[in-house]
Amino acid sequence: MLKSLKKLTNYYKPYKGVFFADMFFAMLGAGIALALPLIVRYITYHVIHRPMDVALPMVMKLGALMIVLVLIEFYCNYFITYYGHVMGAKIEYDMRRAIFEHYQKLSFNFFDNQKVGQLMSRITNDLFDITELLHHGPEDIVISVIKIIGSFFILSHINMKLALFAFALVPVMLIYAFFFKDRMKKAYKKNRVKIAAINSQIEDNLSGIRVVKSFANEEVELDKFKEGNDGFLEAKRNSYRYMAGFNSGMNAFVTLVQVVVVMSGAVFITKGEVEIADLITFLLYISTYTEPVRKLINFVEVFLNGYSGYERFLEIMAVQPDIVDKKNAKELEHVEGAIGFEHVSFQYEDYGQKVLDDINLTVKPGEYVALVGASGAGKSTLCSLIPRFYDVSEGKVTIDGKDIRDYSIQSLRNQIGIVAQDVYLFVGTVRDNIGYGKTGATDQEIVAAAKAANAHDFIMELPDGYDTDIGQRGIKLSGGQKQRLSIARVFLKNPPILIFDEATSALDNESEKVVQESLEVLAKDRTTFVIAHRLTTIKNAQRILVLSEEGHIIEEGTHTELMEKAGVYESLYNINK
Repeated sequence: MLKSLKKLTNYYKPYKGVFFADMFFAMLGAGIALALPLIVRYITYHVIHRPMDVALPMVMKLGALMIVLVLIEFYCNYFITYYGHVMGAKIEYDMRRAIFEHYQKLSFNFFDNQKVGQLMSRITNDLFDITELLHHGPEDIVISVIKIIGSFFILSHINMKLALFAFALVPVMLIYAFFFKDRMKKAYKKNRVKIAAINSQIEDNLSGIRVVKSFANEEVELDKFKEGNDGFLEAKRNSYRYMAGFNSGMNAFVTLVQVVVVMSGAVFITKGEVEIADLITFLLYISTYTEPVRKLINFVEVFLNGYSGYERFLEIMAVQPDIVDKKNAKELEHVEGAIGFEHVSFQYEDYGQKVLDDINLTVKPGEYVALVGASGAGKSTLCSLIPRFYDVSEGKVTIDGKDIRDYSIQSLRNQIGIVAQDVYLFVGTVRDNIGYGKTGATDQEIVAAAKAANAHDFIMELPDGYDTDIGQRGIKLSGGQKQRLSIARVFLKNPPILIFDEATSALDNESEKVVQESLEVLAKDRTTFVIAHRLTTIKNAQRILVLSEEGHIIEEGTHTELMEKAGVYESLYNINK
């Protein structure tokens, strides 16, 4: 733990000036809180017994001093609250950037085994808990220790017996507080589970709202939501019960401390062991040392939440990307487009069976190659090896005769364009989504790419043309329109190697025809791999490869040649035509 905490403190380094200033003002503010009751004691103990002409000026001067101290304390609290929180926000910013950059480096293997919601939680909730610890932790400890120790030292110096009575209930307060804090933490955890379930239910409902309405099941959804909402209300009620017990109990203890001090002080006064001025001082100090007790109790919770969040942060940061640039990797430029697979085998992590087994394949520059086979035969996997979304388990993949692992990943992927069945469009405008294919593309280039993809005409019919907001994942567009935007994006990128992964399988016949025309224009003079679901779309392919479920190439040839063989391809074609 100490090693981890040392790492955690490194995040203070860029802001050590603000951190030390924050600690200085925290100590100064705590010191002023301890000094004010002493000034009051001095006034009640010494000043008020002097003649009026002497006492009044002294009271005014000491009053002015207390006002100045209050103003200084105000600034101390302002600095701690504002600049301390800004420092915490900056640390959160740095950590969020670090984990986001790390996410970008991780390969598909990592994301295949993760849930998006959990990854989001690590970059939002966990980081908030960590920065709450980094900001409030040192500050709360410093303030609490100074106030508690300072109060006890001052009060014991004034009257040891009365000080012991004043602090007698503090251990009981701590036991009581931790009893309720433990139960509150469990109740709040249950709340988070319940609200997460409700959020999931709402997301599921809103995502499937068209299905809900098509079956007229609004009432069914309301009943399901009511059940979850009732559970959340009950969990909230339970947490508020513990919260009420904690807050009312702590307030009662503060009052009890005052009662104990007044009663014991009164007894000591009657015995002549305590002055009234001392009793007033003790009463003034009660809130000074009971309030830090709360802070220390809260700190335990903040520490546990923050440190557990930091452990989760370290877990992710410790995951090493399994696909990285080799040392002295070269930039891939001036690509002709020859692709080679030499004794390539591949299997996924935690999956014993090989998806591809000893694949040998040579594709000429500009050749149009189609991959067909049963679902799970490894067609998409084979194409995913070219841009190194996954690395081969055995053998090697080459471009223009050289191992793709000799090139930098970024330069490799810059030479490859992918059009997938599941089109992903980002929130934003048509222009933004096409422009994603080339950073800094001009409007003329974006329009030219759209025209090449047969997308310009329908774009101009949209309410705001290229500036039309397409909604979440392009919800406002049809399947064919979304696909043409993704093709325009690749036109803009203008890569020498293309991969079409069942790009038309989810479209109706009319949309498929338009998109197919766009794909054929895009594929001209480029090395192209097509994964086909509808085999009628690949009849014109220069070469068709048939993959078996065991990951072997079992047939190869043109459409006519394979149909004449009357083998696996012919069977697949007759089933799917």
